[in-house]
Amino acid sequence: MTTPPPGQAPDKGPVVAAMFDRIAPRYDRLNRLLSGGVDTAWRREAVREALADDPVRVLDVATGTADLALMLKRARPQADVVGVDFAEAMLAVGRTKVRRAGLELPLLYADALALPFEDGRFDALTVAYGLRNFADVEAGLREMRRVLRTGGRVVVLEFPPPPANLAGRALRWYGRTVMPIIGGWLSGDRTAYAYLPASTEAFLDPDELTRALALAGFDPVRHRLQSFGVSAVHIGVAA
Repeated sequence: MTTPPPGQAPDKGPVVAAMFDRIAPRYDRLNRLLSGGVDTAWRREAVREALADDPVRVLDVATGTADLALMLKRARPQADVVGVDFAEAMLAVGRTKVRRAGLELPLLYADALALPFEDGRFDALTVAYGLRNFADVEAGLREMRRVLRTGGRVVVLEFPPPPANLAGRALRWYGRTVMPIIGGWLSGDRTAYAYLPASTEAFLDPDELTRALALAGFDPVRHRLQSFGVSAVHIGVAA
């Protein structure tokens, strides 16, 4: 199995997609287990922010198994919510969840660096824990700005790199030691659950991501740490 590079790389996309296709059947269960279920609360906060201006059209990028897209649709049933991802097996799991929920929620195969939508199509856009998997983060942010109307909201959930303190050392130990063991045991793919914490350590910190959003055309941009910095929510307005 090929492990994706944790940082940006031109050939990262196909390797990441293949990795998520491998772990798709057990992805949701492992998310709940490895986060202690608190990831649901982080997504609820993102939903509140994304829907604050009563959007009509909402796009969830890197939707995976559609956890966030489903929460958005349930919170605002009258909105047209669409999810996109480049891992077909993850989308298949998400489509099953959508059918069971009895909701109208298209989940489309698409590359976040070349979204198949016209300029200004959406009123709000979300991405939950997928931005660090992009081959080119800055290009992905520019593409998000392109498909958002002026004044539209972007909401990004990401795991910041662990800080250089005692809590950060504990998070690094958990990510480097516990996640690969448990994730590998339950998913059969230890390389994937070694990549996930490594990609977090290599990613932008919240201040850097805030600046990257501003450079991509969002103003104002703000962020809040969640669960003492384990996660962070970034909110921007398309300028």
